Amino acid sequence: MPPANRHQPIRAKSSTSEYSVHEFLAEFPDDAACLDYLWRTRHAPDGEHAHCPKCDCRQSFKRYATKQQRQSWTCTACGHHLHPTAGTIFHRSSTSLRLWFYAMHLMTSTRCGISAKQLERELGVHYKTAWRMFNKIRTELMCDPEPAPKLKGEVEIDETAWGGKPRRKLPTRSEQAAFREAKPTILGMVERGGRVRLRVIASRRGEPLSREVRAHLDPAALMLTDDWVAYKPLRREFAHAVINHSAGEYVIGNVHTNTIEGFFGNLKTGMRGAYKKVSPKYLQSYLDEYAWRHNNRFHGQRSMFHALVREAARQ
Repeated sequence: MPPANRHQPIRAKSSTSEYSVHEFLAEFPDDAACLDYLWRTRHAPDGEHAHCPKCDCRQSFKRYATKQQRQSWTCTACGHHLHPTAGTIFHRSSTSLRLWFYAMHLMTSTRCGISAKQLERELGVHYKTAWRMFNKIRTELMCDPEPAPKLKGEVEIDETAWGGKPRRKLPTRSEQAAFREAKPTILGMVERGGRVRLRVIASRRGEPLSREVRAHLDPAALMLTDDWVAYKPLRREFAHAVINHSAGEYVIGNVHTNTIEGFFGNLKTGMRGAYKKVSPKYLQSYLDEYAWRHNNRFHGQRSMFHALVREAARQ
């Protein structure tokens, strides 16, 4: 028996990875493999037969080699072309399909985010290209469906400000409050053991906060919050349990907001480490990315990647 290739990548039994980069490269070795995956996912599970819009029936399709290197399959009956990338984020993109797939693999395998600058180094593309790829994946594939299903059961709710510290020490409480109010406010809502929903809101006071809670919370849900006064008007609409942080209370039986506060801690640590600064214009898309990974965390790394690719194919 010939000796085993010592350079062959083998995952150790102790590894917690479910979809390593070696397995990704083996499954998608080139652009043709990525295109065939889209073709089978969108049109022809068996790789040959698909519904032809022109014939209005199921026909056999073939891919013919052309000088233009078209990314299309042709109906053998009428000559109609089907393009697997049409209507997706890959449509008319000069970037290799394999690079698109690898970018999605990186976004689903990371836990704290990955910057466009890092993607630039990984893929060997221009920074603007890397940023555009990440932005399209976030805004078109990782956002919540409309209408998004409402959160149920025990739902912890909290709000936090996003942004840096003041350049100088603010001496009065009014100045400190004004600085905090000037920063973007993130409202977080999380089902215990389930999904998280993150929204950038105009203010942590009054109707902006109440409107988002009503939009995303099931009427039968139990709302768990701290003692912030802006939650009081919602007590007439939802079952409400309060933990009084002002009195130094943080856990009383089953009443606490530790889940959402812990999520905020991981979110801010990851975003500050990977991105340093995120402008208010794009903040919601970055929050969608973190929420998407959290909501799909039990599916496994391999399933997360394929779920993202299938979402791209469904476009």
